[in-house]
Amino acid sequence: MERDGRMRAEQNYGGLDRFRMIAAFMVVAIHTSPLLSYSADGDFLLTRILCRVAVPFFFMVTGQFVVSDFFARPGRAFEKFWRYIKKTAALYGISILIYLPLGIYAGHYEELTTGSIARMLFFDGTFYHLWYFPACIIGVTLVYLMSISGMKIRVWLGVSGALYIIGLLGDSYFGLLKEGSLLHHIYLQGFQIFSYTRNGLFMAPVFLILGAMGTQTISLNFYRNYIGLALSGLFMVAEGFTLRHFGLQRHDSMYIMLIPTAIFLMKALFTWEGPSSKFLRNTAMWIYVLHPAMIVVVRGAAKVLHLTGILVDNSLGHYLAVVSLSTIVAACLSKWMEKGGKKEEFPCGRAWIELNKTALRQNVAALRKRIPDECRLMPALKADAYGHGALLMAKELSGMGVDAFCVASVREGALLRRNGIKGEILILGYTHPDLFPLLRKYRLTQTIVDFPYASLLNRYGKKIHVHIGVDTGMRRLGERSENVDEIYNICRMKNLIVDGIYTHLCADDALKKPEMDFTNRQAYAFYQVIEALEERGCPRPKIHLQSSYGVFHYPELAEDYARVGIALYGVLSTLEDTEKYKDILKPVLSLKARVASVRNLYRGEWAGYGLAFKAEKDMKIAALAIGYGDGLPRQLSGSAYAVLIHGRRAPLIGRICMDQTIVDVSGISGVKAGDVAVLIGKSGEEEISVCDLAKETGTITNEILSRMGARLERIMV
Repeated sequence: MERDGRMRAEQNYGGLDRFRMIAAFMVVAIHTSPLLSYSADGDFLLTRILCRVAVPFFFMVTGQFVVSDFFARPGRAFEKFWRYIKKTAALYGISILIYLPLGIYAGHYEELTTGSIARMLFFDGTFYHLWYFPACIIGVTLVYLMSISGMKIRVWLGVSGALYIIGLLGDSYFGLLKEGSLLHHIYLQGFQIFSYTRNGLFMAPVFLILGAMGTQTISLNFYRNYIGLALSGLFMVAEGFTLRHFGLQRHDSMYIMLIPTAIFLMKALFTWEGPSSKFLRNTAMWIYVLHPAMIVVVRGAAKVLHLTGILVDNSLGHYLAVVSLSTIVAACLSKWMEKGGKKEEFPCGRAWIELNKTALRQNVAALRKRIPDECRLMPALKADAYGHGALLMAKELSGMGVDAFCVASVREGALLRRNGIKGEILILGYTHPDLFPLLRKYRLTQTIVDFPYASLLNRYGKKIHVHIGVDTGMRRLGERSENVDEIYNICRMKNLIVDGIYTHLCADDALKKPEMDFTNRQAYAFYQVIEALEERGCPRPKIHLQSSYGVFHYPELAEDYARVGIALYGVLSTLEDTEKYKDILKPVLSLKARVASVRNLYRGEWAGYGLAFKAEKDMKIAALAIGYGDGLPRQLSGSAYAVLIHGRRAPLIGRICMDQTIVDVSGISGVKAGDVAVLIGKSGEEEISVCDLAKETGTITNEILSRMGARLERIMV
């Protein structure tokens, strides 16, 4: 089993959210028997066996997101536990109020006693499907108490497994108890307290703990998971029909094979790709809560519309009507909750980045023209795509046919995968051994940073896709080019699937003779490695040498990929280089901020921190809602840099603060709070480029862009 519980934030939960909807439909099927009009055996197979995975699935999801923290973060266990209990109790209370009129109308609450009220509230639920909520409360409470005992989670898994076996004898295996025996009598007495053993005491704990353990034991082998799911499901079918044949079932919620089936189901769902969806989670929850009420509505509507034969008597028609109405009502309720639960988002309220889709497309087209048809772009999306927003860029680039990317870390790669980005994703940097499982989980390709690292990765024991880094002079990462034996041995390692090999040209940005000679020596050393490997019988993998400057300065080195970075975003590292290609590369990013306040500054007054600016005359100044906390370099303080407001330049005064920047707007009429200031980009006929900022601060555009703060909203225009 791969162990990646430490990185739960990196999990892909899109599959869980989508299956919640399927599980909700399964619960509706249990309560409507959709195949009963056609085949009693078929309906038993569907609703009394296959659909029984729905509730364990819900328990395991709770274990995944709630119970796992009891064991992983004991210091915060009570906080997590109490928050969950309050939330679930509130939902249970709302559900009780919803179904109270129906229960009274149906006569469910006649001749109530203190004992029957307690049984309904704590075990059976006040309406037939509401038992799930007290089961969650009791099960989570029990597991919480287990967690604070100090014993290991696997011990409590054994305890919860024993409780499940006890519950089995009160459910599908009740017929094994000899009538009149002491054990039979004990169970009958127990049924006076709880009508079913499918509750929080016997059924819930084992699935809650299994869900919690799922954060540590998620196998990523696609075929193993689905074969396991199919086989365990078949055995559960055989178990269900066998128990039915011999008349052993008192109820049919619990099977022995339900446990492995639920485990393999959860594992399989982690191979589903796609972003998480709060909307689907909420909709599935409300389908579960509301579907009995929708059954009543469908029956009433069918009677009024004279469609009872189709919508009620026909079991499949009845199911489809109930599930459709439940889904529509639940989805509307979820949408209403989303709108009511949060204020309307306005990304341009403070400071933000605008990304020009047209410029990005033009840059991609321009770069593709400079490489052969057989060479593919492999955009560098590291450092949040040089500050542009990796997800936004990846999605746009994918729409342009780009299907290979490179990033700096496994976290960056996992983020792209969790949000549905396809194709090859190469990690250019080091990945810690504890994170090796994520390479397989998200199908990421790892760079071999040297021979010892390759050996470590090979000892992990699972197949990993890699590109071999070759150090030809950068002296940073990669096995040295003269160590051909080591590189050859890397190619022979049984657990490494070598898809590519590359080097990094560290002086390809300059066209002076020393730099060009050095670059040519790098290329020669790299190709010597390739030839030596081919002579030894190694298959030729994908090759890449070019980065942004390599595409422009060394077109003859085009191979299978071009790792374009800064050029993709419409600039090069310096103002001089950017000016050289300004006709074909267009800046993608603009940086803007709101004017927060406009005020007078009188002669002799100071402004900003440290008395860094003193007015020599009466002025009008404006505070902008942006600072070095957003990536605006503090080194710009006291420089000649100016922002654009109303198409005119407003010079900086004083020191740049973490969240605010002061500018002189004396020469600009009509400036008011809420106006837009452009810090990078165009306003009217004026333009400020990222190259201007880089030149003022003595750095390169790469640094300026990649340090743009995470709190800046990024929008595509």
